[in-house]
Amino acid sequence: MKSDVVIVDDQGKGFSEALEAAKKTTKYEGLSKQSSLHVQLITEEMLSLSRIVTGAENSSFWIETDGKKFSFHLSTKTVMDQEKKSALLSASTSRKNEAANSFLGKLRDIIENAMLADPDHSDDIPEDIMGDLANHEISDTEYDGYERSVLRKLADDIKVAIRGGVVEMTVLKKMA
Repeated sequence: MKSDVVIVDDQGKGFSEALEAAKKTTKYEGLSKQSSLHVQLITEEMLSLSRIVTGAENSSFWIETDGKKFSFHLSTKTVMDQEKKSALLSASTSRKNEAANSFLGKLRDIIENAMLADPDHSDDIPEDIMGDLANHEISDTEYDGYERSVLRKLADDIKVAIRGGVVEMTVLKKMA
């Protein structure tokens, strides 16, 4: 079975629809309460990870099931840089780009890595100066990896495929 494909934007619109699709899928498959919570948590953390790391405007999310085997899919487009790619691949179980599994894929990945830009932090104002400015909210802009660690704990396998600016993440989980 395949759930509805839900579009989630960078403002969070579609997030609740994705959770609702996850709930419907668990109900359809007749999962226990604990397994249903795992499905919802995986859904939340995948969407959060995508939004935080890629900053993409729109992501497509859906769930595919085959008995008790669940595949959570997320696809998005982003402007890729070295930091984003590294953060995304570190979420993967193998820590490798799944799109680079053939000779041509590996060659393409090498060329893309050579062309990736370093992120531009030249406009960043140091936090100690920002703290002195009026009406400035102090926030932690550093990605702490919480979503990645939760996904790793819950999932059986996490695959990340990056080709150009297209990111496809698949989380596999066999429910009890």
